[in-house]
Amino acid sequence: MRKKEALTEKVYEWITDEGEVRACANISDSACREVPNNFAKNVASGALSKLAEQLVHPGTTLPWILAAIGVPGAFSGALVPIKDAGSLLPQLLVSAKIRSYPRRKWFWVIPAWVQALSLLAMAGVVWNAEGAWAGWMLLACLVVFSGSSGVASIGFKDVTAKTIPKGKRGQLLAMRASAGGILTLAAGSLLLTDLSENSDRTVLALLVLSGAVLWAVSGLIFSRIVEDKGATSGGRTPLQELKKAWGFWRADRNLRLFVVTRGLLMAIPLAQPFFVILGRQQLGAAFANLGLMVLAAGIAGVISSPFWGRFADRSSKKLMLLVAALGASNVALMASFPLWPDALQQNYFLALLFLIQVMVHGGARLSRKTYLVDFAPEADRPSYVSLSNTAIGLFTLIGAALGTLAGVFGVQVLLLVFSGLLLLALLPGSQLKEV
Repeated sequence: MRKKEALTEKVYEWITDEGEVRACANISDSACREVPNNFAKNVASGALSKLAEQLVHPGTTLPWILAAIGVPGAFSGALVPIKDAGSLLPQLLVSAKIRSYPRRKWFWVIPAWVQALSLLAMAGVVWNAEGAWAGWMLLACLVVFSGSSGVASIGFKDVTAKTIPKGKRGQLLAMRASAGGILTLAAGSLLLTDLSENSDRTVLALLVLSGAVLWAVSGLIFSRIVEDKGATSGGRTPLQELKKAWGFWRADRNLRLFVVTRGLLMAIPLAQPFFVILGRQQLGAAFANLGLMVLAAGIAGVISSPFWGRFADRSSKKLMLLVAALGASNVALMASFPLWPDALQQNYFLALLFLIQVMVHGGARLSRKTYLVDFAPEADRPSYVSLSNTAIGLFTLIGAALGTLAGVFGVQVLLLVFSGLLLLALLPGSQLKEV
């Protein structure tokens, strides 16, 4: 055991550039001693959950699966809004009870297992059902999955803040994304690149079942994290939580600036599906290959996450500003793609723009997670997280409504609107405090 712990310690020091004298900002001395082991467990758990997310993803694999089993196309359009809004909107009410528990890791572990059960049920639907009835059952499974994801989001940020010192949290998130990206690359190369040629229900059900197994194992690993007991005096009823959250919103200008900035950054993921739509309009269906999109997600995680992680630990505020500027430029480039010279209108250049967009999305997620964990007061961190996520759930619904502009004015105009929103994010983002 000692050799294993010594190896874990050395790996942690190598990854984080930590010296022999470990500095643990904002966590207890006992938690400091457990940092290397907790870091490794958190990364391992995250790698599996990131792969599970890509295997059963509402923006890539799930729409294709629904089409393969004869589900009407209208159900596919509801997947992303249900996933995002379902995981974000209820958090303000859920967080009210988290402070009543001295250890919060179970608010990630148990939801992970519920997500596994949701995917298990989903695999059964894929195996046996078809048509609209299958669509309704799959959406019901996704609602349960999304709600569990929302609870897990609050628990994860609180546990991370208690077990990983400030200055190392961005690197933790980056390692989770990088490790998950490597696994996603392997899965995409071995399976998903050929999935579009196979409509066998057994293959589809096994794909979803694999996601269920990964979530179950991920939860098991996370349960092994050593977490000190925390204060429990802040537990509140949902009504009290709503009043308290409103008080935070009114009193904390930096919180308002963060929520607005984060909301405007939602233009990055909302624009991503329209890259595929415009690509298909210009180049045909070849660009909308399922394997290509999954592989792009894996490549983006491997290439960009280590850089984003270290950047976020130096200044998560500046990283938010950087990804806003990069996202605005890349989305504008995509909007102008039909105007490019014929020699440049090729799959390779379009795939490059898509890859950059996925990388920028990873930077946006990592920057705002790191900023919120570092910025939120320890005693009220669950409330800050849930308030922020609930507000972003509303932003997501508004952003999804913007998608109707594509049918009226065209995809290019909508992409320019998203680019403008990202430029607008630079205004509140530049006024954020450094944390």
